[in-house]
Amino acid sequence: MRHDAIIIGGSFAGLSAAMQLARANRPVCVVDTGKPRNRFAATSHGFFGQDGMPPPKMLAQARDKVAAYTSVRFVDTEATEADADDDGYAVTLASGERLRARKLVLAFGLNDGLPAIPGVAERWGETVLHCPYCHGYEFLNRPLGVLSVIPLSTHQAALIPEWGPTTFFLNGGEMPDAETRARLAARNVTIEPEPIVRLEGEAPKLAGIRLADGRLVEIAALYLAPRTSFQSPIAEQLGCALVDGPLGPVIRTDAMKMTNVAGVYAAGDIARPMHNATLASADGVLAGSAVHQALVFEPVRR
Repeated sequence: MRHDAIIIGGSFAGLSAAMQLARANRPVCVVDTGKPRNRFAATSHGFFGQDGMPPPKMLAQARDKVAAYTSVRFVDTEATEADADDDGYAVTLASGERLRARKLVLAFGLNDGLPAIPGVAERWGETVLHCPYCHGYEFLNRPLGVLSVIPLSTHQAALIPEWGPTTFFLNGGEMPDAETRARLAARNVTIEPEPIVRLEGEAPKLAGIRLADGRLVEIAALYLAPRTSFQSPIAEQLGCALVDGPLGPVIRTDAMKMTNVAGVYAAGDIARPMHNATLASADGVLAGSAVHQALVFEPVRR
């Protein structure tokens, strides 16, 4: 069967794109590995009408809603390759099966590259965090930390005191310049230059950070900006243009989420520098509606 669209990724962006096409009764296939980026978090916060819900439950409910439309097909596997085909694209699955469609929506999401500090990985999404708008309120007025990972970590360190007293851990790295130190001081941020040995406490809870000089700095949560990478190589295979984002590569799109490759759209965290489930879902809505309108109007223009 030839679909009107194949969506690679079935999380917030992919399901939102699929819903727009389903509502237009277009045959669409969603290929998904079942590994959403926020699967490590016990709850999701800030999503309209879903505050405090476990991400797997949110996605299961959304998938059920999309699956109720008879024009939608789900394939639970990895898409390993995509290439141009006659009047569209072919997507190769891990099984070797090839699916064909007139349009592609890339929504396969990101991997978070965490620093190799003992105790970080097992706390990721619980007490080692990225977004204070997603998880900050749960640690309100408790001692917090920010780990220096990228240049923008100083911005994060200046922001986090909104939720609690903050220590900025340089982990043996370079001291910020005088202007940045003054800005952090104005926010009552403590700068800790000592290298980190490990995170302590009964995971996923966090009791504090053990430093190389033996001290334990007690904090309830640690914020960091992870370096990101694509969960799939398909954007590069297709020749999609990339730009450097603050955390990692970003697929370049226009306002309606189309890439530089005709008929290929990208949505969600892979196609924007700022990451959030609500923004990813909104991206999917734009991509899905743009794909549908292209399917409607492109034949008319020929």
